[in-house]
Amino acid sequence: MQMKLLQDRILKDGQVKEGNILKVDSFLNHQIDIDLLGRIGEEFSRQFAGSGVNKILTIEASGIAIACATAVCFHCPILFAKKTKSLNIAGDVYTSKVESFTHKTVNDIIVSKSFLGPEDRILIIDDFLANGKAILGLSDLVRQAGATLIGAGVVIEKGFQGGGDRIRSMGIDLCSLAIVESMDPVRGIVFRKD
Repeated sequence: MQMKLLQDRILKDGQVKEGNILKVDSFLNHQIDIDLLGRIGEEFSRQFAGSGVNKILTIEASGIAIACATAVCFHCPILFAKKTKSLNIAGDVYTSKVESFTHKTVNDIIVSKSFLGPEDRILIIDDFLANGKAILGLSDLVRQAGATLIGAGVVIEKGFQGGGDRIRSMGIDLCSLAIVESMDPVRGIVFRKD
């Protein structure tokens, strides 16, 4: 179910750029509207209520704030996949590759095996879904750990890029709060009808 409050904010403050880029950095992923973020977390909590989520998984960096707002509602920790191995991640890790639509790069994402295991019931959270590669990479980490993937929550899905359709066809319960059917710098943004 799409979120009208979010759609209205995208129409008001979102900027469509060439190359199928939707800039929402004034309220979502650079400067953050905390009230809106809280409502987003509440909506994901409502959509996945009763599913037994005990951990939120996201990818650095822009998904972290959204994951935090969602985790507050579930009263559970978040785990974010890092894009580079660092000294503060000791021991064994799960890894997967993720291609970024926005940055046109392929990153190895990693999480420590000590924070993801078979007892976890995972909800993946992210800000955007374009080609679906981030959710696929994160779900691969869940699979490697033997954890249970409850579903994925995305703030904005670019429906015309097919990633959401791909994710749904794999049987992943995907909740997108705003699905952009088309967008153009001149004609603006059209949302998918529920």
